[in-house]
Amino acid sequence: MTTQASARRAVKPSAKGRPTFGDHLREWRQRRHLSQLDLAGDAQISARHLSFVETGRAAPSRDMVLRLAERLDVPLRERNVLLVAAGFAPAFPDRSLDDPALAAARQAVDTILKAHEPYPALAVDRHWNLISANRMVPPLLEGVAPSLLAPPLNVMRLSFHPEGLAPRTVNLAEWCAHLLERLHRQCETTADPVLIALYEELKSYPVPARKTPHLVGADALAVPFQMRAGDDVLSFISTTMVFGTPLDVTLSELALETFFPADETTTAFLHRMAKGLG
Repeated sequence: MTTQASARRAVKPSAKGRPTFGDHLREWRQRRHLSQLDLAGDAQISARHLSFVETGRAAPSRDMVLRLAERLDVPLRERNVLLVAAGFAPAFPDRSLDDPALAAARQAVDTILKAHEPYPALAVDRHWNLISANRMVPPLLEGVAPSLLAPPLNVMRLSFHPEGLAPRTVNLAEWCAHLLERLHRQCETTADPVLIALYEELKSYPVPARKTPHLVGADALAVPFQMRAGDDVLSFISTTMVFGTPLDVTLSELALETFFPADETTTAFLHRMAKGLG
């Protein structure tokens, strides 16, 4: 099933005209490709009772809603939707990262970004909009169209757009294919309509097709990101960091993208750039 077909499939409402908890549950179960028997076994309830919950013949407890959501790996934002549909209050707060309650988390993000210098690192939200970046990122974006750098700066769009980083990306086909595959998995996991729209937009940009699936050497550790910087070609490997066991919607959707030099040329370039920044 394609991302577009599965992710855009709306939750079918009940006869009352509004999706019930059972409607939402069935949608997530089918999205995870689980039978009622599979989910019932994982959640340690009877398949009969699960069937009654899906059809509205039985009402779930709050604990059962959360247990089923956990087994289905439902994002925290959508777990609140399930709770409300079942008649309960949301369990997971959704606060801005600037909220005083998240001050420790924000400080942790800033500390990680700063500590990663002289290598670039940035933080993005669930839609790949830039939240924060260390001082090594802006110099690498020189020449990008100002409209793409205006808030909200979308990192995915920046990578694909012909007025963004695409003209400077040496392995554009390979790198964009990697990003699309990653975004595809996010769409399947979250069913987020904004991510799905972004996915469709990115596919419309003129990116060359990969000529072969083996564009990197057999000893390569990961798909690199290779970009031109003056006369140099910089090569990076990237890692992603997320908060462990978050109980806040915002933190659960925050990701830190950190880039490491994949060769000595890139290492030397970044150290020179850091010295130039003072």
